[in-house]
Amino acid sequence: MIVKTNENTRLDKYLASVTDYSRESISKMLADGYILVNNKQVKGSYKVKLGDEIIIKEGFIKDTKVIPQKMPLDIVYEDDYLMVINKSSGLVVHPGNGNYDNTLVNGLLDYTKNLSDVDNIRPGIVHRLDKDTSGLMLVAKDNLCHELLAQDFKDKKIHREYVALLDGVIKETRATIDAPIGRDPANFQKMCVIASGKKAITHLEVIKKYAHYTYVRLVLETGRTHQIRVHMAYIGYPVHNDPVYNKKEATEFGQFLHSEYLKFVHPITHETLEFRAKIPGYFQEFLDTLEEIN
Repeated sequence: MIVKTNENTRLDKYLASVTDYSRESISKMLADGYILVNNKQVKGSYKVKLGDEIIIKEGFIKDTKVIPQKMPLDIVYEDDYLMVINKSSGLVVHPGNGNYDNTLVNGLLDYTKNLSDVDNIRPGIVHRLDKDTSGLMLVAKDNLCHELLAQDFKDKKIHREYVALLDGVIKETRATIDAPIGRDPANFQKMCVIASGKKAITHLEVIKKYAHYTYVRLVLETGRTHQIRVHMAYIGYPVHNDPVYNKKEATEFGQFLHSEYLKFVHPITHETLEFRAKIPGYFQEFLDTLEEIN
């Protein structure tokens, strides 16, 4: 990766903000020579400069403390190769940044020993949903299935549709947002639309309009971090109750964004599978209180 922003930030702090590695893991990787800056081994206190090339070598084995934890899992589908999970809002998908407890991975480890180990800290996880996004996601039970699913995601062969409630009433019935997304230079914990970002395309279709809200269906052409949330805020209709990208104060439920529909060809059996998950109860209950308009 090339440093393009946040010059003079400590290397360990910089990497912790742009990767899934904890500061502790980064320190060990630096000490063991797994991280190079301009092809040289440096310390965590090194201040990054614009144009620095940071290389993270493969093969580092994290000291994981991920333990099985019993938790309710909404398993929509399961066979010998994969699972489809309906994730609840508020549940973190995998450990990271020093947090190794109460994630979906902890629950999966308690439920089954058959999970892919392509990434030892994220067994089974082929893709992710944000903590406060609910809905359907895929889990791989062996490495071959994991690799095939990952390639299908890369080749855009897996079709996903989201529904969201947006603040404000959109005039159009359909729209396509084509705007690059990258790290927010002012806040490394956030993403933003920025010219130096990666290409990001979101297709939007209005389902219903309410007095002060719009209920929409969203299809992604790309899978950037926080893509829907960033794009909706960018066009002036942020996801309702989004604690990060909506300027209004959020409640405990987090953003009203749900992965509703999933369709794909099973990588092993080659059967076409499709699933639909209803929006969570609190989401539906809030919709029921709104005044629909034409």
